[in-house]
Amino acid sequence: MAPEYAVNGQFSIKSDVFSFGILLLEIVSGKKNRKLYYASDDNNVVSLYGNAWDLWKQGRSMELVDECLKDSWNVCEVQRCIHIGLLCAQQYPHDRPTMSSVVLMLGSEIDLPQPKAPTFFICEPFYGSSSSTTCKNELSISEMEPR
Repeated sequence: MAPEYAVNGQFSIKSDVFSFGILLLEIVSGKKNRKLYYASDDNNVVSLYGNAWDLWKQGRSMELVDECLKDSWNVCEVQRCIHIGLLCAQQYPHDRPTMSSVVLMLGSEIDLPQPKAPTFFICEPFYGSSSSTTCKNELSISEMEPR
């Protein structure tokens, strides 16, 4: 879900572009965006997008690729898909390309702009937890008794 929609309830044509970018990263990686992953070099836990960004920034984006794709992939095409996925999933709508631009990027070898660093993907490290989080519900329930 696009950040502007999740936070403010604002929807635009760029919200679909965001979703397409996340879907592209999910296809390439074989991972779901809903899960959290340990970042490659530290104890921070990140989303799929955060992990893709970290690996891409370090020049290791091919580590994101799902193992079952490794026998049938074209390195340049996969790197391009990751790059386009990062461009589509940028935090602010005005930084994302239009879908017609995305189609052009996917179907040609034009130079791609550099995506901007995301500002919303890093989470606190999990201490004593393996791969999932647990939420503590601190809601109290009061029973009302009539007089």
